[in-house]
Amino acid sequence: MNGLDYIVLLGALLAIPIYGLWKTRHGGSLEQYLKGDASIKWGTIGLSVMATQAGPITFLSMPGQAYENGMAFVQNYFGQPFALIAVCAIFVPIYHRLKVYTAYEYLGQRFDQKTRLLGAFLFLIQRGLAAGITIYAPAIIISALLGWQLNVTICLAGGLVVVYTMLGGTKIVSITQQYQMGVIFVGMAAAFAMAIYRLPADVSFTQALSIAGSMDKLEAVDFSFDFHKRYTFWSGALGGFFLALSYFGADQSQVGRYLAGESPTASRFGLMFNAVVKVPMQFAVLLVGVMVFVVYQFEKPPIFFNQPAVALAVERGFGAPLAAFDEKYTAVFEEKKLAVTAFVKARAAGVESEVSAARATVQRLDGRLQEIRGEARRVLVQADPNLKSKDSDYVFITFVLNHLPHGLVGLLVAVIFSAALSATAATLNALGSTTTVDFYRPLIRTIATDGHYLFMTKLLTAGWGLIAIGVALFANFVESLIEAGNILGSLFYGSILGLFLVAFFFGSVRGTAVFVAALVSQGLVLVLFFTTGIGYLWYNLIGCAGVVLFGVILQMTVFRAPPSDPSPTPA
Repeated sequence: MNGLDYIVLLGALLAIPIYGLWKTRHGGSLEQYLKGDASIKWGTIGLSVMATQAGPITFLSMPGQAYENGMAFVQNYFGQPFALIAVCAIFVPIYHRLKVYTAYEYLGQRFDQKTRLLGAFLFLIQRGLAAGITIYAPAIIISALLGWQLNVTICLAGGLVVVYTMLGGTKIVSITQQYQMGVIFVGMAAAFAMAIYRLPADVSFTQALSIAGSMDKLEAVDFSFDFHKRYTFWSGALGGFFLALSYFGADQSQVGRYLAGESPTASRFGLMFNAVVKVPMQFAVLLVGVMVFVVYQFEKPPIFFNQPAVALAVERGFGAPLAAFDEKYTAVFEEKKLAVTAFVKARAAGVESEVSAARATVQRLDGRLQEIRGEARRVLVQADPNLKSKDSDYVFITFVLNHLPHGLVGLLVAVIFSAALSATAATLNALGSTTTVDFYRPLIRTIATDGHYLFMTKLLTAGWGLIAIGVALFANFVESLIEAGNILGSLFYGSILGLFLVAFFFGSVRGTAVFVAALVSQGLVLVLFFTTGIGYLWYNLIGCAGVVLFGVILQMTVFRAPPSDPSPTPA
């Protein structure tokens, strides 16, 4: 990065928060801090909801996911539009009618205090861990750019986010997120355009898609019923539906975004905006990764994208074997490059026999490249036993730093940091609010002024920020950030959603039955996760169905109310 990059980066990052602080400079009440006010319209809600979900992991890790595994990851989002429709129809009117601060207050009103605390506790555990991964993602960039120690970078980046969140509240989060999403859209469009520009002059966009398709990167839909596959149409449509239904309906980081609206109508419009835009946006982000993959068919990629790990191995005396592997890698890459060029020419000429032969050669040589990468990776692991074997999270930032012009480099780094600020601010705000409203106020200090609760919310937000930083310090053991976030959510979201569905649709089930059912269901999910290879999206369906099924059975058996004594017959 040069001076122009830093000007663009600092301008994009600082201007938006400063504007948000100016807009909220007069402060406000506890209710405004937790829920916002009527000035927040549906467009702001829609972009805020999108920004909360589309954190830095989306724009840092997802292109690398597509580079490695193709477009299949988009299937995770197939159930989301239908889930958002359900949230608009069921959750939104209930929350607005009851005027709750958090979703878990409703559980307390419908069931009892212990069920409310259980729902809030599951949210705090899941989201507290996820916040750490969100902080870790941009720290990778800072560490790679400035050569800082990753742990030091995590503490500095996390501290910045914590301070920003404490000064904000729901209103400033919503205001800043809409502009941060604007930066994100512009930056990702620029990255896509530059990936196309970096292709050889005689390779068109259509031919680039043919190259990607020949190497199985465009298989976006898989209709197989293999439950061990992570990404299929059915896991996305069913498991993804329950994941999204829980995330948007029962996760306070999202509920807080649309409760900030002026009315239920504004909340619904904001959510429906995401129902229409979300899947195309995720498809576009993955397509950026696919185009980066095609660029690297003509320009030699690093043998391992995590360059700090390579530098560490060289420093520890493993430079010679790595250099030998890199030499072999270069020779095979040049051979494959010729085969890819032959494939493009055969496609243009329409000679199917030559197309098939060239495709087979490309796939064979690509397999050889992966073997060499695997051998080099084993050397890197010898140098650093704690090294994570996958380097897909470094693919996109490597492309940005090495292949984009100055100015755009700063913009793309600003994209990832803008996503980090918006997503982390929303999450920490929700964690602080939930801890105050659902734990501190009912259990510790039942009577106090709004000023006291406002102070405690800010203090608890800072506390959760420190916890998130602690989690981030260990996130480098995660193989893929985008998968880690979804796996973590899938382990808890099903049980949380089950509590709400029982509350909405099974009026005969009471608090104790659903409380025990949620504990049993959550235990079942964790046991299945550690003992089977089921695709993680299915845990959302399993957890939710378990709470509903066990809750109904327990209410009808163990916790069935005894029949009342018949009234005596009048004489």
